[in-house]
Amino acid sequence: MQKVMFKGLLPEEKTLREIKVTNGAKIMVVGSTINDVLAVNTPKEAAQQEVKAEENKKEPLCRQKQHRKVLDKGKPDDVMPSVKGVQERLPTVPLSGMYNKSGGKVRLTFKLEQDQLWIGTKERTEKLPMGSIKNVVSEPIEGHEDYHMMAFQLGPTEASYYWVYWVPTQYVDAIKDTVLGKWQYF
Repeated sequence: MQKVMFKGLLPEEKTLREIKVTNGAKIMVVGSTINDVLAVNTPKEAAQQEVKAEENKKEPLCRQKQHRKVLDKGKPDDVMPSVKGVQERLPTVPLSGMYNKSGGKVRLTFKLEQDQLWIGTKERTEKLPMGSIKNVVSEPIEGHEDYHMMAFQLGPTEASYYWVYWVPTQYVDAIKDTVLGKWQYF
């Protein structure tokens, strides 16, 4: 019920010695209570449906204050073009030009051969195993329905959402399917 982070999230089967943690190195250990673990051990499909039902009760995400500050910056000049009404497979290049919750630039790279999602910013790149992402939620941005805001749930609660803004709509379903385990065949 614990995860260890040292230069990114570590695979569970590795020991600290195998990843060459040295004396004095800083590592982060994140743990969960048994109740948190049981709460997220529902099947991913059921969890996704529960989140959708909950979203329908709340005001739209793009109207909430925490998201307005990023969305009010407007669409980034270098965001990837969007094609409304079309679903495409993940591109072979990183999805770039989007914002994170701080309004900083972010890019998503899907390393399918390593079963990882790389979330890159100017400062660093987080390499996340797909299996560690509990859920993916998204919602069209009002007035710009060809783009979505999307969150990757990295822990047991909504507080662990990593938000990405201005995701081109044609990739939303492919991102969800890839991260949640519905593989695409090329």
